[in-house]
Amino acid sequence: MTAAPTTDLVAYDDAVRRYDPVLGIEVHVELGTRTKMFCAAEVEFGGEPNTQTTPVSLGLPGALPVVNGTAVEYAIRIGLALNCQIAESCRFARKNYFYPDVPKNFQTSQYDEPIAYDGWIDVELEDGETFRVEIERAHMEEDAGKNTHVGGTTGRIHGAEYSLVDYNRAGIPLVEIVTKPIEGAGERAPEVARAYVQTLRDIFRALGVSEARMERGNVRADVNVSLRPSPDLPLGTRTETKNVNSFRSVERTVRHEISRQAAVLDAGGVVIQETRHWHEDTGITTSGRVKSDAEDYRYFPEPDLVPVAPSREWVEEIRASLPEMPAARRRRLQQEWGYADAEMRDVVNAGAIDLIEATVAGGTSPAGARKWWMGELARRAKQADVALASMAVTPAQIAELEQLIAAGTINDKLARQVLDGVLAGEGDPAAVVRSRGLEVVSDDGALLAAIDEALAAQPDIVEKVRGGNQGPVGAIIGAVMKATKGQADAKRVRELVLERIGQ
Repeated sequence: MTAAPTTDLVAYDDAVRRYDPVLGIEVHVELGTRTKMFCAAEVEFGGEPNTQTTPVSLGLPGALPVVNGTAVEYAIRIGLALNCQIAESCRFARKNYFYPDVPKNFQTSQYDEPIAYDGWIDVELEDGETFRVEIERAHMEEDAGKNTHVGGTTGRIHGAEYSLVDYNRAGIPLVEIVTKPIEGAGERAPEVARAYVQTLRDIFRALGVSEARMERGNVRADVNVSLRPSPDLPLGTRTETKNVNSFRSVERTVRHEISRQAAVLDAGGVVIQETRHWHEDTGITTSGRVKSDAEDYRYFPEPDLVPVAPSREWVEEIRASLPEMPAARRRRLQQEWGYADAEMRDVVNAGAIDLIEATVAGGTSPAGARKWWMGELARRAKQADVALASMAVTPAQIAELEQLIAAGTINDKLARQVLDGVLAGEGDPAAVVRSRGLEVVSDDGALLAAIDEALAAQPDIVEKVRGGNQGPVGAIIGAVMKATKGQADAKRVRELVLERIGQ
Protein backbone atom coordinates (compact mmCIF):
# COMPACT_ATOMS: atom_id res chain seq x y z
CA MET A 1 0.00 0.00 0.00
CA THR A 2 1.29 3.49 -0.77
CA ALA A 3 0.72 6.73 1.01
CA ALA A 4 -2.04 8.91 -0.34
CA PRO A 5 -0.46 11.63 -2.45
CA THR A 6 -0.70 15.05 -0.88
CA THR A 7 0.93 18.41 -1.29
CA ASP A 8 -0.94 19.95 1.62
CA LEU A 9 0.02 20.11 5.25
CA VAL A 10 -2.37 20.06 8.16
CA ALA A 11 -2.00 23.16 10.31
CA TYR A 12 0.36 22.22 13.13
CA ASP A 13 -1.98 23.18 15.97
CA ASP A 14 -4.75 21.15 14.39
CA ALA A 15 -2.44 18.15 13.87
CA VAL A 16 -1.31 17.97 17.50
CA ARG A 17 -4.88 18.49 18.69
CA ARG A 18 -6.07 15.38 16.87
CA TYR A 19 -2.94 13.19 16.89
CA ASP A 20 -0.43 12.18 19.54
CA PRO A 21 3.14 12.57 18.25
CA VAL A 22 5.83 10.12 19.36
CA LEU A 23 9.51 10.75 18.73
CA GLY A 24 12.66 8.68 18.61
CA ILE A 25 16.02 10.33 18.13
CA GLU A 26 19.33 8.75 17.20
CA VAL A 27 22.28 11.08 17.74
CA HIS A 28 25.70 10.31 16.28
CA VAL A 29 28.71 12.08 17.79
CA GLU A 30 32.18 11.95 16.28
CA LEU A 31 34.68 11.38 19.07
CA GLY A 32 37.64 13.70 19.29
CA THR A 33 40.33 11.04 19.30
CA ARG A 34 43.70 11.50 17.62
CA THR A 35 43.29 8.37 15.50
CA LYS A 36 40.46 6.34 14.00
CA MET A 37 38.37 3.68 15.71
CA PHE A 38 40.24 0.63 14.48
CA CYS A 39 43.50 1.88 13.00
CA ALA A 40 46.30 4.43 13.42
CA ALA A 41 45.13 6.80 10.66
CA GLU A 42 45.11 10.33 12.09
CA VAL A 43 41.89 12.30 12.32
CA GLU A 44 42.00 15.89 11.11
CA PHE A 45 39.15 17.95 9.74
CA GLY A 46 39.62 19.46 6.30
CA GLY A 47 42.50 17.31 5.07
CA GLU A 48 43.05 16.62 1.38
CA PRO A 49 40.72 13.81 0.23
CA ASN A 50 41.94 10.26 0.86
CA THR A 51 45.08 11.30 2.73
CA GLN A 52 44.03 9.98 6.15
CA THR A 53 43.65 6.29 5.41
CA THR A 54 45.25 2.95 6.21
CA PRO A 55 44.65 -0.55 4.82
CA VAL A 56 42.19 -1.07 7.70
CA SER A 57 40.03 2.00 7.00
CA LEU A 58 40.11 1.17 3.27
CA GLY A 59 38.99 -2.41 3.92
CA LEU A 60 41.92 -3.99 2.13
CA PRO A 61 42.21 -7.80 2.32
CA GLY A 62 44.20 -9.09 5.30
CA ALA A 63 44.07 -5.81 7.27
CA LEU A 64 43.06 -6.42 10.89
CA PRO A 65 41.41 -3.88 13.21
CA VAL A 66 42.55 -2.88 16.71
CA VAL A 67 40.15 -1.08 19.07
CA ASN A 68 41.00 2.51 20.01
CA GLY A 69 41.20 2.52 23.82
CA THR A 70 40.54 6.25 24.10
CA ALA A 71 37.35 5.84 22.09
CA VAL A 72 36.17 3.18 24.54
CA GLU A 73 36.90 5.53 27.45
CA TYR A 74 34.99 8.35 25.75
CA ALA A 75 32.03 6.04 25.12
CA ILE A 76 31.96 5.10 28.80
CA ARG A 77 32.13 8.79 29.78
CA ILE A 78 29.13 9.51 27.58
CA GLY A 79 27.22 6.55 28.97
CA LEU A 80 27.84 7.59 32.57
CA ALA A 81 26.84 11.18 31.85
CA LEU A 82 23.55 9.85 30.46
CA ASN A 83 22.93 7.80 33.62
CA CYS A 84 23.38 4.55 31.68
CA GLN A 85 24.44 1.14 32.88
CA ILE A 86 27.91 0.22 31.57
CA ALA A 87 28.18 -3.30 30.19
CA GLU A 88 30.62 -5.64 31.93
CA SER A 89 31.31 -7.13 28.50
CA CYS A 90 30.17 -6.11 25.04
CA ARG A 91 30.98 -7.05 21.45
CA PHE A 92 31.30 -5.41 18.09
CA ALA A 93 29.20 -6.63 15.19
CA ARG A 94 29.26 -6.32 11.42
CA LYS A 95 26.39 -4.34 9.95
CA ASN A 96 26.29 -5.35 6.31
CA TYR A 97 25.27 -2.93 3.58
CA PHE A 98 26.72 -1.92 0.24
CA TYR A 99 27.41 1.78 -0.21
CA PRO A 100 30.38 3.36 -2.01
CA ASP A 101 31.40 5.18 1.17
CA VAL A 102 31.69 1.91 3.13
CA PRO A 103 34.83 0.32 1.64
CA LYS A 104 34.51 -2.95 3.59
CA ASN A 105 30.86 -3.39 2.53
CA PHE A 106 30.03 -3.52 6.23
CA GLN A 107 30.18 -1.12 9.13
CA THR A 108 31.75 -2.24 12.39
CA SER A 109 29.17 -1.33 15.01
CA GLN A 110 27.47 -2.83 18.05
CA TYR A 111 24.13 -4.60 17.87
CA ASP A 112 22.72 -6.59 20.77
CA GLU A 113 25.58 -5.84 23.17
CA PRO A 114 26.07 -2.05 23.45
CA ILE A 115 28.62 -0.61 25.81
CA ALA A 116 25.98 1.53 27.60
CA TYR A 117 22.26 1.03 28.03
CA ASP A 118 19.15 1.93 30.03
CA GLY A 119 19.77 5.60 30.84
CA TRP A 120 17.98 8.92 30.97
CA ILE A 121 18.59 12.64 30.71
CA ASP A 122 16.51 15.61 31.81
CA VAL A 123 16.27 18.43 29.29
CA GLU A 124 15.19 21.94 30.12
CA LEU A 125 12.78 23.74 27.80
CA GLU A 126 12.83 27.48 27.20
CA ASP A 127 10.24 28.25 29.86
CA GLY A 128 12.16 26.25 32.47
CA GLU A 129 10.01 23.12 32.33
CA THR A 130 11.99 19.86 32.53
CA PHE A 131 11.27 16.88 30.31
CA ARG A 132 12.88 13.47 30.88
CA VAL A 133 14.10 11.52 27.85
CA GLU A 134 14.76 7.82 28.35
CA ILE A 135 17.89 6.38 26.70
CA GLU A 136 17.72 2.91 25.15
CA ARG A 137 21.42 2.52 24.41
CA ALA A 138 24.68 4.20 23.49
CA HIS A 139 26.96 2.11 21.30
CA MET A 140 30.30 2.44 19.56
CA GLU A 141 30.79 2.27 15.82
CA GLU A 142 32.80 3.76 12.98
CA ASP A 143 31.80 6.50 10.58
CA ALA A 144 31.45 6.03 6.83
CA GLY A 145 33.32 7.98 4.17
CA LYS A 146 31.83 10.94 2.37
CA ASN A 147 30.23 10.92 -1.07
CA THR A 148 30.23 14.07 -3.17
CA HIS A 149 27.76 14.01 -6.06
CA VAL A 150 28.87 16.35 -8.83
CA GLY A 151 26.42 17.91 -11.27
CA GLY A 152 22.68 18.12 -10.97
CA THR A 153 20.82 20.66 -8.87
CA THR A 154 20.24 18.96 -5.52
CA GLY A 155 23.70 17.73 -4.52
CA ARG A 156 22.26 14.21 -4.27
CA ILE A 157 23.04 11.18 -6.40
CA HIS A 158 19.86 11.53 -8.45
CA GLY A 159 20.68 13.69 -11.44
CA ALA A 160 24.43 13.85 -10.68
CA GLU A 161 26.93 13.41 -13.49
CA TYR A 162 29.36 11.47 -11.33
CA SER A 163 30.30 10.90 -7.68
CA LEU A 164 33.53 11.23 -5.73
CA VAL A 165 34.35 9.34 -2.52
CA ASP A 166 36.59 10.62 0.28
CA TYR A 167 37.62 7.96 2.82
CA ASN A 168 39.21 10.35 5.31
CA ARG A 169 36.08 10.11 7.46
CA ALA A 170 35.79 6.32 7.09
CA GLY A 171 36.65 4.75 10.43
CA ILE A 172 36.35 7.85 12.62
CA PRO A 173 35.03 6.76 16.04
CA LEU A 174 31.34 7.39 16.68
CA VAL A 175 28.99 6.88 19.55
CA GLU A 176 25.34 6.54 18.60
CA ILE A 177 22.79 7.37 21.30
CA VAL A 178 19.32 5.93 20.77
CA THR A 179 16.31 7.06 22.78
CA LYS A 180 13.36 5.00 23.82
CA PRO A 181 10.07 6.27 22.34
CA ILE A 182 9.64 9.86 23.53
CA GLU A 183 5.99 10.06 24.51
CA GLY A 184 3.91 12.72 26.19
CA ALA A 185 5.53 15.77 24.60
CA GLY A 186 2.35 16.69 22.72
CA GLU A 187 2.44 20.09 21.05
CA ARG A 188 5.91 20.69 22.49
CA ALA A 189 7.45 17.73 20.63
CA PRO A 190 9.54 19.93 18.28
CA GLU A 191 10.87 21.93 21.22
CA VAL A 192 11.66 18.77 23.18
CA ALA A 193 13.58 17.35 20.22
CA ARG A 194 15.62 20.50 19.84
CA ALA A 195 16.34 20.79 23.56
CA TYR A 196 17.38 17.13 23.75
CA VAL A 197 19.93 17.39 20.94
CA GLN A 198 21.23 20.68 22.33
CA THR A 199 21.57 19.11 25.79
CA LEU A 200 23.61 16.25 24.33
CA ARG A 201 25.82 18.70 22.43
CA ASP A 202 26.51 20.58 25.67
CA ILE A 203 27.31 17.33 27.49
CA PHE A 204 29.74 16.20 24.78
CA ARG A 205 31.61 19.49 25.07
CA ALA A 206 31.64 19.42 28.86
CA LEU A 207 33.03 15.87 28.81
CA GLY A 208 35.73 16.84 26.34
CA VAL A 209 34.93 13.88 24.08
CA SER A 210 34.13 15.89 20.94
CA GLU A 211 34.23 19.42 19.55
CA ALA A 212 30.54 18.74 18.85
CA ARG A 213 30.37 21.27 16.01
CA MET A 214 27.16 20.51 14.18
CA GLU A 215 28.14 22.60 11.16
CA ARG A 216 31.07 20.21 10.65
CA GLY A 217 28.94 17.12 11.09
CA ASN A 218 30.48 16.25 14.47
CA VAL A 219 26.94 15.79 15.76
CA ARG A 220 24.12 14.51 13.54
CA ALA A 221 20.59 13.50 14.43
CA ASP A 222 18.27 10.97 12.80
CA VAL A 223 14.77 12.11 13.75
CA ASN A 224 11.97 9.53 13.96
CA VAL A 225 8.37 10.75 14.07
CA SER A 226 5.09 8.86 14.23
CA LEU A 227 1.48 9.79 14.94
CA ARG A 228 -1.40 7.98 16.59
CA PRO A 229 -4.94 9.14 17.32
CA SER A 230 -4.60 8.62 21.06
CA PRO A 231 -1.84 7.94 23.62
CA ASP A 232 -3.74 4.79 24.56
CA LEU A 233 -3.23 3.22 21.11
CA PRO A 234 -0.16 1.40 19.76
CA LEU A 235 2.61 3.43 18.14
CA GLY A 236 2.03 4.57 14.58
CA THR A 237 4.34 3.93 11.64
CA ARG A 238 7.46 6.08 11.87
CA THR A 239 9.59 7.92 9.38
CA GLU A 240 13.28 8.61 9.95
CA THR A 241 14.70 11.89 8.69
CA LYS A 242 18.45 11.33 8.34
CA ASN A 243 21.46 13.43 9.23
CA VAL A 244 19.79 16.58 10.51
CA ASN A 245 22.66 18.81 11.60
CA SER A 246 21.33 21.91 13.35
CA PHE A 247 19.08 22.51 16.34
CA ARG A 248 16.73 24.65 14.30
CA SER A 249 16.47 21.97 11.63
CA VAL A 250 15.70 19.29 14.23
CA GLU A 251 12.80 21.39 15.51
CA ARG A 252 11.54 22.21 12.02
CA THR A 253 11.83 18.58 10.89
CA VAL A 254 9.60 17.36 13.71
CA ARG A 255 7.07 20.11 13.11
CA HIS A 256 6.95 19.44 9.36
CA GLU A 257 6.65 15.67 9.72
CA ILE A 258 3.78 15.99 12.19
CA SER A 259 1.88 18.22 9.77
CA ARG A 260 2.75 16.05 6.76
CA GLN A 261 1.84 12.75 8.37
CA ALA A 262 -1.43 14.21 9.67
CA ALA A 263 -2.28 15.19 6.08
CA VAL A 264 -1.49 11.67 4.85
CA LEU A 265 -3.67 10.09 7.54
CA ASP A 266 -6.51 12.58 7.01
CA ALA A 267 -6.51 11.71 3.30
CA GLY A 268 -7.04 8.04 4.13
CA GLY A 269 -3.46 7.00 3.34
CA VAL A 270 -0.85 5.26 5.43
CA VAL A 271 2.55 6.52 6.51
CA ILE A 272 5.35 4.55 4.88
CA GLN A 273 8.21 3.42 7.10
CA GLU A 274 11.04 5.10 5.23
CA THR A 275 14.03 7.36 5.51
CA ARG A 276 13.55 10.97 4.52
CA HIS A 277 15.76 13.95 3.76
CA TRP A 278 15.39 17.42 5.28
CA HIS A 279 15.70 20.41 2.94
CA GLU A 280 16.71 23.54 4.83
CA ASP A 281 15.93 25.86 1.92
CA THR A 282 12.33 24.75 1.41
CA GLY A 283 11.59 23.57 4.95
CA ILE A 284 10.24 20.17 3.88
CA THR A 285 11.25 16.51 3.94
CA THR A 286 11.31 14.26 0.89
CA SER A 287 11.29 10.50 0.58
CA GLY A 288 14.58 8.61 0.64
CA ARG A 289 14.30 4.83 0.75
CA VAL A 290 12.14 2.24 2.45
CA LYS A 291 13.49 1.89 5.98
CA SER A 292 15.47 -1.27 6.65
CA ASP A 293 14.88 -3.39 9.73
CA ALA A 294 17.70 -4.88 11.77
CA GLU A 295 17.48 -8.28 10.05
CA ASP A 296 18.11 -6.62 6.70
CA TYR A 297 21.61 -5.72 7.83
CA ARG A 298 22.48 -9.36 8.67
CA TYR A 299 24.29 -8.46 11.87
CA PHE A 300 26.77 -11.00 13.19
CA PRO A 301 29.60 -10.77 15.75
CA GLU A 302 32.81 -9.23 14.44
CA PRO A 303 35.27 -12.17 14.28
CA ASP A 304 38.39 -10.00 14.17
CA LEU A 305 37.77 -8.20 17.48
CA VAL A 306 37.66 -9.60 21.01
CA PRO A 307 34.90 -8.47 23.39
CA VAL A 308 35.38 -5.21 25.27
CA ALA A 309 35.23 -5.83 29.02
CA PRO A 310 35.83 -2.64 31.02
CA SER A 311 36.68 -3.44 34.63
CA ARG A 312 34.39 -2.04 37.31
CA GLU A 313 37.39 -0.25 38.83
CA TRP A 314 38.10 1.54 35.56
CA VAL A 315 34.45 2.50 35.14
CA GLU A 316 34.39 3.99 38.65
CA GLU A 317 37.63 5.89 37.99
CA ILE A 318 36.01 7.40 34.91
CA ARG A 319 32.86 8.23 36.86
CA ALA A 320 34.91 10.01 39.52
CA SER A 321 36.65 12.10 36.84
CA LEU A 322 33.47 13.38 35.20
CA PRO A 323 33.20 17.18 35.17
CA GLU A 324 30.24 19.18 36.39
CA MET A 325 27.38 18.61 33.97
CA PRO A 326 25.97 21.61 32.09
CA ALA A 327 22.60 21.65 33.88
CA ALA A 328 24.21 21.55 37.32
CA ARG A 329 26.67 24.24 36.26
CA ARG A 330 23.84 26.50 35.08
CA ARG A 331 22.04 26.12 38.40
CA ARG A 332 25.21 26.89 40.35
CA LEU A 333 26.10 29.94 38.28
CA GLN A 334 22.56 31.31 38.46
CA GLN A 335 22.71 31.13 42.23
CA GLU A 336 26.19 32.71 42.36
CA TRP A 337 25.27 35.48 39.95
CA GLY A 338 21.86 36.21 41.44
CA TYR A 339 20.07 36.11 38.09
CA ALA A 340 16.32 35.63 37.89
CA ASP A 341 15.05 32.54 36.05
CA ALA A 342 14.09 34.56 32.97
CA GLU A 343 17.46 36.32 32.93
CA MET A 344 19.34 33.03 33.11
CA ARG A 345 17.23 31.50 30.32
CA ASP A 346 18.07 34.48 28.14
CA VAL A 347 21.77 33.99 28.86
CA VAL A 348 21.56 30.28 28.05
CA ASN A 349 19.58 30.83 24.86
CA ALA A 350 22.10 33.45 23.72
CA GLY A 351 25.01 31.07 24.30
CA ALA A 352 26.55 33.59 26.70
CA ILE A 353 27.27 31.49 29.80
CA ASP A 354 30.97 30.96 29.06
CA LEU A 355 31.39 34.59 28.03
CA ILE A 356 29.80 35.95 31.19
CA GLU A 357 31.63 33.47 33.44
CA ALA A 358 34.98 34.50 31.96
CA THR A 359 34.10 38.19 32.26
CA VAL A 360 33.16 37.77 35.92
CA ALA A 361 36.41 35.87 36.47
CA GLY A 362 38.17 38.93 35.04
CA GLY A 363 36.85 41.06 37.89
CA THR A 364 33.51 42.32 36.60
CA SER A 365 30.29 42.02 38.57
CA PRO A 366 27.72 39.52 37.22
CA ALA A 367 25.35 42.43 36.56
CA GLY A 368 28.03 44.33 34.65
CA ALA A 369 28.99 41.31 32.57
CA ARG A 370 25.37 40.61 31.72
CA LYS A 371 24.80 44.27 30.84
CA TRP A 372 27.42 44.13 28.10
CA TRP A 373 26.95 40.65 26.67
CA MET A 374 23.16 40.64 26.75
CA GLY A 375 22.78 44.32 25.92
CA GLU A 376 25.14 46.22 23.65
CA LEU A 377 27.04 43.21 22.31
CA ALA A 378 23.90 41.11 21.75
CA ARG A 379 22.39 44.04 19.83
CA ARG A 380 25.46 44.38 17.63
CA ALA A 381 25.67 40.63 17.05
CA LYS A 382 22.05 40.59 15.94
CA GLN A 383 22.61 43.52 13.57
CA ALA A 384 25.62 41.75 12.03
CA ASP A 385 23.79 38.40 11.98
CA VAL A 386 26.65 36.63 13.77
CA ALA A 387 26.90 34.52 16.91
CA LEU A 388 27.62 36.39 20.12
CA ALA A 389 30.74 34.30 20.76
CA SER A 390 32.17 35.26 17.36
CA MET A 391 32.24 38.99 18.13
CA ALA A 392 35.78 40.41 17.93
CA VAL A 393 35.99 41.16 21.65
CA THR A 394 37.09 38.94 24.53
CA PRO A 395 35.70 38.59 28.05
CA ALA A 396 38.98 40.01 29.36
CA GLN A 397 38.47 43.15 27.25
CA ILE A 398 34.90 43.57 28.51
CA ALA A 399 36.18 43.18 32.08
CA GLU A 400 38.80 45.87 31.38
CA LEU A 401 36.12 48.14 29.91
CA GLU A 402 34.03 47.83 33.07
CA GLN A 403 37.09 48.53 35.22
CA LEU A 404 37.74 51.75 33.29
CA ILE A 405 34.16 52.84 33.98
CA ALA A 406 34.45 51.96 37.68
CA ALA A 407 37.69 53.94 37.93
CA GLY A 408 36.01 56.99 36.41
CA THR A 409 38.38 56.98 33.44
CA ILE A 410 35.42 56.80 31.05
CA ASN A 411 31.66 56.92 31.37
CA ASP A 412 29.03 54.64 29.84
CA LYS A 413 28.68 56.77 26.72
CA LEU A 414 32.41 56.87 26.12
CA ALA A 415 32.61 53.14 26.82
CA ARG A 416 30.54 52.48 23.69
CA GLN A 417 33.02 54.47 21.64
CA VAL A 418 35.84 52.46 23.22
CA LEU A 419 34.00 49.28 22.29
CA ASP A 420 33.83 50.52 18.70
CA GLY A 421 37.60 50.75 18.70
CA VAL A 422 38.09 47.33 20.24
CA LEU A 423 35.77 45.73 17.69
CA ALA A 424 37.65 47.55 14.92
CA GLY A 425 40.89 45.91 16.05
CA GLU A 426 42.48 49.04 17.55
CA GLY A 427 43.62 47.22 20.68
CA ASP A 428 42.50 46.65 24.24
CA PRO A 429 40.17 49.22 25.89
CA ALA A 430 42.91 51.17 27.66
CA ALA A 431 44.85 51.51 24.41
CA VAL A 432 41.74 52.72 22.58
CA VAL A 433 41.08 55.32 25.29
CA ARG A 434 44.61 56.69 24.88
CA SER A 435 44.68 56.63 21.08
CA ARG A 436 41.25 58.23 20.70
CA GLY A 437 41.60 60.62 23.61
CA LEU A 438 38.43 59.41 25.28
CA GLU A 439 39.25 59.96 28.96
CA VAL A 440 36.65 61.74 31.05
CA VAL A 441 37.51 65.41 31.58
CA SER A 442 38.53 65.53 35.24
CA ASP A 443 39.98 69.06 35.29
CA ASP A 444 37.52 71.17 37.29
CA GLY A 445 38.91 74.27 35.64
CA ALA A 446 37.95 73.04 32.17
CA LEU A 447 34.54 71.99 33.43
CA LEU A 448 33.90 75.32 35.12
CA ALA A 449 34.76 77.15 31.93
CA ALA A 450 32.18 75.10 30.05
CA ILE A 451 29.65 75.62 32.83
CA ASP A 452 30.13 79.37 32.85
CA GLU A 453 29.63 79.48 29.08
CA ALA A 454 26.43 77.43 29.38
CA LEU A 455 25.07 79.58 32.20
CA ALA A 456 25.82 82.77 30.26
CA ALA A 457 23.87 81.40 27.31
CA GLN A 458 20.85 80.57 29.50
CA PRO A 459 20.69 83.18 32.31
CA ASP A 460 17.06 82.50 33.16
CA ILE A 461 18.05 79.07 34.47
CA VAL A 462 20.07 80.62 37.31
CA GLU A 463 17.01 82.40 38.71
CA LYS A 464 14.83 79.31 38.39
CA VAL A 465 17.35 77.18 40.27
CA ARG A 466 17.84 79.80 42.94
CA GLY A 467 14.07 79.85 43.27
CA GLY A 468 14.10 76.18 44.24
CA ASN A 469 13.45 74.56 40.86
CA GLN A 470 16.41 72.30 40.09
CA GLY A 471 14.83 70.75 37.02
CA PRO A 472 16.50 73.15 34.56
CA VAL A 473 19.94 72.07 35.82
CA GLY A 474 19.67 69.21 33.34
CA ALA A 475 19.79 71.65 30.44
CA ILE A 476 23.11 73.07 31.69
CA ILE A 477 24.54 69.60 32.22
CA GLY A 478 23.48 68.68 28.69
CA ALA A 479 25.19 71.75 27.27
CA VAL A 480 28.40 70.95 29.15
CA MET A 481 28.34 67.34 27.98
CA LYS A 482 27.92 68.56 24.41
CA ALA A 483 30.77 71.03 24.78
CA THR A 484 33.07 68.30 26.14
CA LYS A 485 31.94 65.77 23.50
CA GLY A 486 30.50 63.57 26.21
CA GLN A 487 33.79 63.36 28.08
CA ALA A 488 32.61 65.00 31.30
CA ASP A 489 31.45 63.21 34.43
CA ALA A 490 27.78 64.21 34.59
CA LYS A 491 27.67 63.75 38.35
CA ARG A 492 30.64 66.07 38.87
CA VAL A 493 29.21 68.60 36.39
CA ARG A 494 25.97 68.73 38.41
CA GLU A 495 27.87 69.35 41.62
CA LEU A 496 29.85 72.18 40.03
CA VAL A 497 26.75 73.76 38.45
CA LEU A 498 24.96 73.91 41.82
CA GLU A 499 28.08 75.32 43.47
CA ARG A 500 28.37 77.98 40.76
CA ILE A 501 24.73 79.02 41.15
CA GLY A 502 25.11 79.07 44.89
CA GLN A 503 22.86 76.17 45.86
